[in-house]
Amino acid sequence: MSDGTPADLFFDAAIGLLQRVRDEEAETIAAAGTLLADTVDAGGRLFAFGAGHSSLAAQDVVYRAGGLALMNLLAAPGLVGVDVMPATLGSRLERVDGLATAVLDTSPLRAGDALVIISLSGRNALPVEMAISARDRGARVIGVTSVAYATETTSRHASGTYLKDHCDVVLDSKIAVGDAELTLDTIPAPFAPASTVVTSALLQAVLATTAATLADRGTEPPLLRSGNVDGGHEWNARVFEQYHDRIFYQH
Repeated sequence: MSDGTPADLFFDAAIGLLQRVRDEEAETIAAAGTLLADTVDAGGRLFAFGAGHSSLAAQDVVYRAGGLALMNLLAAPGLVGVDVMPATLGSRLERVDGLATAVLDTSPLRAGDALVIISLSGRNALPVEMAISARDRGARVIGVTSVAYATETTSRHASGTYLKDHCDVVLDSKIAVGDAELTLDTIPAPFAPASTVVTSALLQAVLATTAATLADRGTEPPLLRSGNVDGGHEWNARVFEQYHDRIFYQH
C-alpha cells in the first residue's frame, strides 16, 4: 500500500471505482434506466432483491426520499441484510436450491414486472435461480454484479452459470474478487470493502436515468419526498394513492 492514511487510500480506491463505473458502464446504466421507465409506462411493477450485504443496496432504493415510489423490496426470511441469527446462516441459505423459486412463488412478481437482482459474486444458487425463475414468469431482470467473479471463481448453481448469464441488462460493479480494496504488511488479510458504495451509486444512477427518461416522455416520475420537509407527507400521500396497486411496502 502506497503513502497516505488508510482513510485516504480507501477514498481514492472508491473514487477510482466510481469513475470506472461512470465511464465504462454508461451504456448499461442507460439501458437499465430505460428498461425501468418502459416497465413503469407499461403499468408494470418494480422490485429489488439482494441477499446479505447485497441487500443494503436493494434497501437503499426502496421508500427513499428522492427515489422512485414504485421500487419494492423483494424480501426473503434470513436473506435481508445480516439480521438472521447466526449471521452465517444467511450465507448458507444463498446456496440452497429451490429457495429462490419458493420466494417468487409467494411474491407479487408477475409478467411485465422488472426485478433488480444484486449479487456481488453472482455465483450462488439463489441469485442465479431467481434470475432464471423471474424471466420464466415473464419479468425482466437487471443484474448488478462483479463480472470478474465469473472468470475467477466457479459457479455454485447446478447449471454452472452465473447471475450475469440470465439478465436482460448486466451492470458490472468492477469490484475485485474478495471485495477488499486495501492491504498492509502488518495486516494478514486484505480489508476495506467498497462494493456497497459502488453498487448503491450504480443503482441511484439507474434510477436517476429512469426518472429523467419518464419526464422526457411526458410522464411525471412517481418520486417520493422527504417526510422531514414541509409538505413532504402530503406529497407522498398523493403518490401512494395514485400508485397504490403498484406499491407493496404499504400493505
